[in-house]
Amino acid sequence: MTFVVGLTGGIGCGKSSASGFFSELGIDVIDTDVIARQLTQPGGQAIDQIRETFGNAFLADNGSLDRKKMRNLVFSDVKSKVKLEKILHPLILSEVVQLVKKAQSPYIVVVIPLLLETKDYDDLIDRILVIDCEEQQQISRTMERSQLSEQFVKAVMATQITRKDRLQRADDVIYNDQDIESLKIQVARVHGKYMIMSGNL
Repeated sequence: MTFVVGLTGGIGCGKSSASGFFSELGIDVIDTDVIARQLTQPGGQAIDQIRETFGNAFLADNGSLDRKKMRNLVFSDVKSKVKLEKILHPLILSEVVQLVKKAQSPYIVVVIPLLLETKDYDDLIDRILVIDCEEQQQISRTMERSQLSEQFVKAVMATQITRKDRLQRADDVIYNDQDIESLKIQVARVHGKYMIMSGNL
């Protein structure tokens, strides 16, 4: 049976950087954000349902999801957020399950930003790894990376579970509050642990 690690963390905590280091160590990484983008590309599996639910106004000229427009809608209107999640989440979960079956590495890392906000992955995940940093770091990193306002980043953070709750529910924590080298060392450390837990050492 494959050993599956669910990697999560708040916005701006460094989930992508951490998962990149797991990839470098030869571990298969499945990123639900990447799957979501594939589903909402021109001709993507979710596009017809999005068109039916939200109308053509939320599609770009090339037929893909207008991500900026949708992002502004779902973070200002909870009902719209729920509608979008009802379209995307089952499709994402289905794809994750298929990719887990195909994975070849000693264990698998699945990057799920909202892992702890949903019960969708409870049967799939063996271990929860949280990437953590101070909330002010989350805000400044996200503003710098995505050119978003502080107000918007705080609104996104308000839709996620609190840092305290996230840390309480974690099996393992990587503190990404220093430089990239520190993150890399910590990933290597938990990698060794997961190799043992998955019966590969």
